[in-house]
Amino acid sequence: MLAEIITIGDEILIGQIVDTNSAFIASELNKIGISVFQITSVQDDRQHILKALEEASGRAQIVLMTGGLGPTKDDITKLTLCEYFDDTLVKDPEVLKNIEYLFRTYISTPISEVNRRQALVPSRAKVLPNAHGTAPGMWIEHKDRVYISLPGVPFEMKELMANHVLPGIAARFSRPYILHKTLMTYGLGESAIAERISLIENSLPPFIKLAYLPNLGKVRLRLTAKGQDKAILEKGIKEVADKLYATIGDIISGEEESGTLEAIVGKLLTSKQLTMATAESFTGGKIAEQITSVPGASAYFTGGIVAYATRTKKELLQVGEELIEKHSVVSAEVASAMAENVRRIMKADFGIATTGNAGPTKGDSDAPVGTVFIAIASEKGTVVESFSMGNHRVRIVQKGVHKALEMLQKEILKF
Repeated sequence: MLAEIITIGDEILIGQIVDTNSAFIASELNKIGISVFQITSVQDDRQHILKALEEASGRAQIVLMTGGLGPTKDDITKLTLCEYFDDTLVKDPEVLKNIEYLFRTYISTPISEVNRRQALVPSRAKVLPNAHGTAPGMWIEHKDRVYISLPGVPFEMKELMANHVLPGIAARFSRPYILHKTLMTYGLGESAIAERISLIENSLPPFIKLAYLPNLGKVRLRLTAKGQDKAILEKGIKEVADKLYATIGDIISGEEESGTLEAIVGKLLTSKQLTMATAESFTGGKIAEQITSVPGASAYFTGGIVAYATRTKKELLQVGEELIEKHSVVSAEVASAMAENVRRIMKADFGIATTGNAGPTKGDSDAPVGTVFIAIASEKGTVVESFSMGNHRVRIVQKGVHKALEMLQKEILKF
């Protein structure tokens, strides 16, 4: 079973907005056994849309479109669908009723004829009611293909996917099972990991694939199993995962299905009733940002200090001037003091500190660009590690965040 996604809108192609719809749709389709073969973005242009429809219908059983359903003249998706299917627009009374209700209840400006025209849909389309907007979704079947058109507004699209599209596809098509398990690793690059697990990779069952997904300081290993017998897939994917844990368990921090590393850290802290605080220099508050992105982080995150300047390290984190002068601001000693002091100041069980040279200049230290120190302080003592993370500023910062969370996870597991 294959699907194609067509996103419509000039705003995507000029980079004015980021196409998050395709990622969401692809992920949701995959969960019900539908593989996305291709994603195409086209302009609000009749000929481009017609060509995209024709090409997609030659490759996939499901063609799913988003965008171009607004009330203005540049939104031409419905008219183009009518041309493609040799159809005409007709007024749908239920859609009109919903539009009038939304304007009467939530919208202060008077309803116009332009708004009412959104109740026009292709005559052969099954209307998918949009509870949150004036543009309905549409489902059209033609020559054993299903064509689905959804509004481009993400929260409207997601509601239509959940309540209409996914149930409709599940009822319409017989689908295989597609199972994923993604192991998150930290500390080694993909080539080094590939070398360590080469025997496992070379002996994978034919229905299981392994993919490497590297990203600044971490590599995700995604196992994908596809077939008709769910029990066989589950057994096979578990056996491969067990082999990976036995071989590279020292660098596996968890499974993506259990959440991000910051979510895993949060669960560990919550389960052990422990708290944490951050003292960040070169990471600029990004550790705190990722920690607080997890709902419920207030249960274990007591606070953070972004001590970017040396003066701030002295005044807010109470790092001694003599210590800085003796060892420099980028040093194991200063990182340790930052972690220990923020733990005390914030009354937390763990203090996490980062200091380093992210570049492009060296700042207040003579340490080479890319030199980083990360410290974790707790009642069991302080652990500090040094790293050389290259010379790309963004890469250094993100790798530093990942490494700090990885180190924190290891220290929490000691309690």
